[in-house]
Amino acid sequence: MTHTSRVLTRRQLLMASLAGAATAFLGPMACAKRIAGPCGPTPPQTEGPFYPIDDQLDEDSDLTFVSGRAGRAEGSVIYVQGQVRDSQCRPIRGARVEIWQASARGRYNHPYDRENPVPLDPNFQGWGEALTNEDGRYLFKTVHPGQYPAGPGWIRPSHIHFKVLQGKSELLTTQMYFAGDEYLERDRIFLGVPAAQREHVIVRPTEPGKDFDPSALVYTFNLALGSAG
Repeated sequence: MTHTSRVLTRRQLLMASLAGAATAFLGPMACAKRIAGPCGPTPPQTEGPFYPIDDQLDEDSDLTFVSGRAGRAEGSVIYVQGQVRDSQCRPIRGARVEIWQASARGRYNHPYDRENPVPLDPNFQGWGEALTNEDGRYLFKTVHPGQYPAGPGWIRPSHIHFKVLQGKSELLTTQMYFAGDEYLERDRIFLGVPAAQREHVIVRPTEPGKDFDPSALVYTFNLALGSAG
């Protein structure tokens, strides 16, 4: 996809800013504590019908703005950060992490969601990507996703889709959920995760600290790969 020099400059500045914030927030000791000891694999989940199929207007890790537009996405700003780790709990450098999600009102910017009566948010990027650093860490800035009906008697809880790739190889596809969501324990996809592994896909908020927007919440979602065999 072709980008203008202005978009490239914005992306470079953004990535540097987010990488610096992640390093300051976790720090070397926090990173070591997170990867010490056993870490069970993150359970895979369905990609769902809304993985982007059209070219994206913006391809960075800040989903709250779209390049070339002055407005900010609706909703509560959140940061999602974590580590990508292999089956031996070692951080993976240079993995590409993609996320996609509904807007704050509960609509995807996707052709399959065009019958959704909720209006699109033109300032919400909807999809983003980040490369893990030398410690396997990634960071996204986005908004808390909305809930939406997925079928008769079925409301999907707030969630964010994740895909981890290395080169052209897809390593993991899963979904992240928010603790306390009223629809979580009735969600058919979440309940498809083995009960003993469900805590691996649920996140809880922490205060942002001085390195993030003071009104935002921060969520940590580590992505651990299963064994190759």
